[in-house]
Amino acid sequence: MANFEGIKELEASIEGDGLRIGIVTSRFNGEITEGLLNACIEELNKLGVPPGNITMASVAGALEIPLALQRMAHTDLFDALVALGAVVRGETYHFEIVANNSAQGVSTVQMETGVPIANGILTTDDEDQALARMSAKGAEAGRVAVEMANLLRQIDDEC
Repeated sequence: MANFEGIKELEASIEGDGLRIGIVTSRFNGEITEGLLNACIEELNKLGVPPGNITMASVAGALEIPLALQRMAHTDLFDALVALGAVVRGETYHFEIVANNSAQGVSTVQMETGVPIANGILTTDDEDQALARMSAKGAEAGRVAVEMANLLRQIDDEC
């Protein structure tokens, strides 16, 4: 077992007071994305993010999410961003294209801008799976955004 004595450990807070969070949600699969959004905002409120510090943008589908995130990230107004959407497998190859490209786009924006993005884009085999996961995934995305914003602040302050 490794010896961790003397090692500095950074632990991110999940206290959201004062954080500014941007959310981009797709309108496609609206029942699911609405559930994701409701759960995310509820979690952000529980963590102390003031409603006035949350900005939401709506886009047509998952492929449009990265561009809206990129534009929001370049404003320097947000401590973290959240991507919310639902890609449900159909009978064509389109599912793979949308799922892969939206995920890659979100990751690219995060790495290029340095703004943390919680990826809450569900990719499921059917609508029932998405409906079953939407509340947990939406809340998780809100929590991850707060945690990553705080961790990056801590890294900037202590390292």
